[in-house]
Amino acid sequence: MDLRTDVPHSARMYDYYLGGKDNFSADRDAAAKALEIFPDIAVAAQANRRFLGRAVRFAAGLGIRQYLDIGTGIPAADNTHEVAQAVAPDSRVVYVDNDPIVLTHARALLAGTAEGRTAYLDADFRDHEKILSAPETAELLDFTQPVALLTVALLHFVPDADGPGDLLERYKAPLPPGSVMIFSQATADLVSDPDQSRAVVSSYTASGVNLTVRSRDRIEEFFTGWDLVDPGVAPVTEWRQDGDPKDAALTPAQAGAFGGVAVKPAR
Repeated sequence: MDLRTDVPHSARMYDYYLGGKDNFSADRDAAAKALEIFPDIAVAAQANRRFLGRAVRFAAGLGIRQYLDIGTGIPAADNTHEVAQAVAPDSRVVYVDNDPIVLTHARALLAGTAEGRTAYLDADFRDHEKILSAPETAELLDFTQPVALLTVALLHFVPDADGPGDLLERYKAPLPPGSVMIFSQATADLVSDPDQSRAVVSSYTASGVNLTVRSRDRIEEFFTGWDLVDPGVAPVTEWRQDGDPKDAALTPAQAGAFGGVAVKPAR
């Protein structure tokens, strides 16, 4: 895939919101337009990143030692392997993304512990067969043991026409009982002004980046067949807060997204 620096990309816009430097003028311009409409979008992105960290620590606490992180994004602080291996150094992580700039930074995602291992796949979420059958996946992940599947801030970039729920089921199905799904998704439910949310979506669309916000009810459907852990689907700022004052200071409206974690039952 060619690196198109003249066209905005969701991963690079996200990097900009997180304060990263791996973005280009087109990304910054598109992000600036969204920030004009919803000034808290950068705060929301940062809150989502903290949710990822808490959710991975939760999974590690359950004994999960292998992770499939799809829609990885550009490496930033507290990547999945850093969080997981801080709890259990032997944790293994397969990262997946389809942005060429993420590929150029893959070494940062591969710097794990001596005991653990990481791998990176250049692939699209829609290509489940490639991802699940890749040699790197087969080498690092044992599907007879529980796996944590991460689709954090990913599915709002997959339109309904592509069947995001059906695609997600293809990843959920081969995972054994005890596996964990970590998920977050942008929503309009938390804002008081629906026009503001529609304007943000329009600004992304005008930049060539699809954005589909979804309701809590629709997001809960993505967890069908799995057992949501408390507190269920919640604003990412409120999911199992760990005392971080940044989250405590934010309102649900500033979160901009719901997050949840579920466990695959034995039934």
